[in-house]
Amino acid sequence: MLWIRSAIFFTGMTLSAIAFCPIALLARPLPPIMRMRVIGLWARFITGWLALTCNLRHEVIGLEQLPGVASVILSKHQSAWETIAFQTIFPAQTWALKKEALWIPFFGWGLAATHPIAINRAARHRALGDLLGQGINRLAEGRYVVIFPEGTRMAPGESGVYFPGGAMLAVKAGVPVIPVAHNAGLFWPRRGFIKRPGTIRVSIGAPIMTEGKKARAINDHARQWIETEATRLLEQP
Repeated sequence: MLWIRSAIFFTGMTLSAIAFCPIALLARPLPPIMRMRVIGLWARFITGWLALTCNLRHEVIGLEQLPGVASVILSKHQSAWETIAFQTIFPAQTWALKKEALWIPFFGWGLAATHPIAINRAARHRALGDLLGQGINRLAEGRYVVIFPEGTRMAPGESGVYFPGGAMLAVKAGVPVIPVAHNAGLFWPRRGFIKRPGTIRVSIGAPIMTEGKKARAINDHARQWIETEATRLLEQP
């Protein structure tokens, strides 16, 4: 039954991505905030479709802690779920992602319409410059910048190196860092087809102010909070 439900969800997600792609492309001339609201409609459909077909929902803790200014979000990355659901949780946003993601048929083309920060990981020094330059522009537009500091999806309970690019961006732009933990990988595995029923828990930490602080210290602070909270969420799914 789980396989059938997951297959129905996947079919609906694929067909909706194909259908919504032209809408996302037509929205490109709109101002950034309006464009993100239009594109976010697909994410809202998918989270609702996921709840209907797989009985998988989510709850958010700490949303009231978001500051009134666009900030840098540093989050765990466990599955594709957060790349979709974060659009329904946080205000207008953009993401730092590998350039290859834009080549995915339909999904990647629609993603390109969000004007993300596309990074070439092979050229690390240039990638950091792109992140800082483009990131400051996106923040100035009033959009949050979502960064997965480990750089790749990690299975629940695993931890990778936290690269400091996100903290460096926050320091350079003079904006807070928002640490985020979740347990999505328990229900939507990073390389698994089956979507398990339940409630994904997303926990938003208090803003980490950057004024007068070094990027490394901010990055370490965020890593400690995220890993501690992620462990707590795994122990209390």
